[in-house]
Formats: sequence, structure tokens, C-alpha cells
Amino acid sequence: MRISEILEITRKYNVTPRKRKGQNFLVDERVANREIEYAQISKEDTVLEIGPGLGILTSRLVERAGRVIAIEYDRGLAKYNRERFGNKLELIEGDALLIPFPAFDKIVSNIPYNISSPLIFKILEHRFKLAVIMIQKEFAERMVAQPGDKRYSRLSIGTYYRADCELLEFVPRSRFWPAPEVDSMIIRLVPRDPPFRVKDEKSFFELVDLLFKYRRKKIGTVLRMSGIDAKSIEHLPYTDRRVDTLAPHEIGILSDVISSFTSLEKESDRRSL
Repeated sequence: MRISEILEITRKYNVTPRKRKGQNFLVDERVANREIEYAQISKEDTVLEIGPGLGILTSRLVERAGRVIAIEYDRGLAKYNRERFGNKLELIEGDALLIPFPAFDKIVSNIPYNISSPLIFKILEHRFKLAVIMIQKEFAERMVAQPGDKRYSRLSIGTYYRADCELLEFVPRSRFWPAPEVDSMIIRLVPRDPPFRVKDEKSFFELVDLLFKYRRKKIGTVLRMSGIDAKSIEHLPYTDRRVDTLAPHEIGILSDVISSFTSLEKESDRRSL
């Protein structure tokens, strides 16, 4: 897509790319073509696109997929995509973080950088065949980071627990207009069953959130700060290890033991009444 075309569209539909909205439009047609190929789109697929923007992916999706649904926040871009694609595209105007997702098989999307984290977590809550997504390079590297890596985070654990994540292609900032301050990465997510089981997923992820607020501290220190008494901590595993060295399944074990202690304490309190 030529810059002159982009300027014409943005003028006509009163669109001003905003950094706070993460509006950087992919202009390299070859990159868009490869994203479609990575997703292996067919007429049997219902595809969800978040943030169609100027339609560089959308134009390919409507030709390859059986059904395409797009969620667009910007009013001008929503109008542009409705007029351009007509009944080939089902367009939902609104905030992708707030709108319930419709049923879909695949996601193909260049995600706005400013909502990457909450949007990825929302996507991972759903079941689908696969997602091919372009996101900020550093964010993609955090998704696949291993214990001990400075990029290892709650995002790494949440991704690993719910899906296989593959880094497919580096995309330099020069492939966008206006050029962002960071480079991008195309990734592929394939949902799968958790690689380990925990007694209570809510408690597990609450523990992950707590621990990674203090990623460089020892487990025992963080748990004491959270209000768990020292006597109970003596019976917990991994207390002398730093948070960022624990593998996801080890945090799962820790979560289960803490849950068991909590259950025993509640039962003891109930019997003492």
C-alpha cells in the first residue's frame, strides 16, 4: 500500500494515527501475504481480526476465509472498512477489550501495541484453532521467555499454560506508517490443554500475579510480605529460590500446597467454633 493511498484514505475518513491508540499501519503487502499463509486460511474458517485499520489483512481474509469478523475501535476506520468491503465483512465497532468475542476458528491480526497485554490474555481465554498475530518484538519475546531469563514474566507463564507459542518472523518498524519506535514480530498461537494440572486455576494465577510483582526476591520473602505466617512458610517448597527461577509447573506445585494449607486452616477454624 502506497503512502499516497494511505494519506488519501486518512484525509477522506478523518483518521489521524494516534500513538496512544497504537495506530501504526502495515504497508508491506508481502508481510500481509505471509501472515495469511502462516494462518492457512480456508473457506471453512471463521476468522476474527482485531483492528483491521486500512484493510491490508482484511482484503486478503475476505477472499480466503468463509467468514470474516472484524472489531474496529476508530469510527473513521470502521466507516472506511464498511464501505470498502460491504457484506464480505462483518464489522463490530467498539473496544475489543470490552466487547464479548463472537465465535471464531482463527485470529489473524496486527494488534495495536497499546493493548497487547490485556488483549492476549483475553484471547487465551477462548478456544480456537490458531492465531497468527503481529505484536511488538519485545512483547513476543516475553511470551516465550524461560525461567532465569530477564524477560520471564506472568505473561510467559500465562501463555505457556494455555497455548504453544511460536515466533515466526521479525518485522522491522520500516514496514509501517507512521513508523513506530519499536520493531514487530509475527507469532503463532495454538491452544492446547495445560501441560500440568493445578487444584485451583484462579488461585494459581493469583499466586503468579503476586510473585511477579517481586520477581527478584525469594519466594519465602514474598509470601511473608503477603501475610502468610513464618511457621507455615517453613513447610512450603522452593522458599529459598528467587521468583524468576521457578518453572510454571513448580509455581503450580507451590499453589497447590498453599491451597492445601488454607483448606486445613479453614477446616480447623470451623471445628473450633
